[in-house]
Amino acid sequence: MELWQVPVLFSRLPMFPFFDLAHYVASVMALKEQRGAVEVSVRSPIACWFSAMLYCFGGSVLSSLMLAEPPIAFLAKGTNILLASSVWYLVFYCPQDIFYRCFAFLPLRLLVAGMKEVTRTWKITAGVAHADSHFKDAWLVMVAVGWARGAGGGLISNFEQLVRGVWKPETNELLKMSYPVKVTLIGAVLFTLQHSQYLPIARHNLVFLYTIFLVVSKVTMMLTRSAASPFAPIEAALGHMFFGLQKTPSKVKGEGTTSSNGSSVCDRSSSEQHRDSVKKRQAKKTE
Repeated sequence: MELWQVPVLFSRLPMFPFFDLAHYVASVMALKEQRGAVEVSVRSPIACWFSAMLYCFGGSVLSSLMLAEPPIAFLAKGTNILLASSVWYLVFYCPQDIFYRCFAFLPLRLLVAGMKEVTRTWKITAGVAHADSHFKDAWLVMVAVGWARGAGGGLISNFEQLVRGVWKPETNELLKMSYPVKVTLIGAVLFTLQHSQYLPIARHNLVFLYTIFLVVSKVTMMLTRSAASPFAPIEAALGHMFFGLQKTPSKVKGEGTTSSNGSSVCDRSSSEQHRDSVKKRQAKKTE
């Protein structure tokens, strides 16, 4: 086998069952690590199962909604649902938490996380191609559906939290994007350009290079325990260039400016006037 054939063979890898299994394991483990998820699994196994399915198949649900297709179409994949449900049961209800502890072992967790990133690439490309079959050469639709298919679990996180009885609108991914959502958006743009033949690179080469970047960056972030995005310097430079520095609005001088102990200037001036009047009354009494 020659070196140039590696990207071609890699792009033909089947995702089922091993890569899909890794995706389910990583997704359900991430759900279990959410605050209150274990309590929900004890109080309401049905709600916990539904949350796990949203973690595993959130991309399919969101992309189907965007294309006016049945959002429950993923339930028709009985084998995948059975596999994901088995993972959910083992992660949450395995005796002595053996299954979770086994995959929490760092080498295994790195392997599972890397395989999950491979499935992200396949989902983006599938979403772009699926959108193009509905809306020919509609760039924005292709980018949006590819983004939703690859990062749907993060984009619908608020709805998933509602299933568990949690409401945190400040965690909306559109307000503060996580690294997986950002890198998926970039991938959706790249594969849309390649699909439209505006990016002069073969599809299998782009799939190979993009996936290698995903896996390397994910493993590096896990080993260094860093939550900082590799795109942070570029984001800061572009934000400064196109949108300017975002400064915290300062308070208007003279309108309730507070001191270090929390008292305002108005309160301080009124207390000083009161003390002056008391001193004057005491002086008159002494006279």
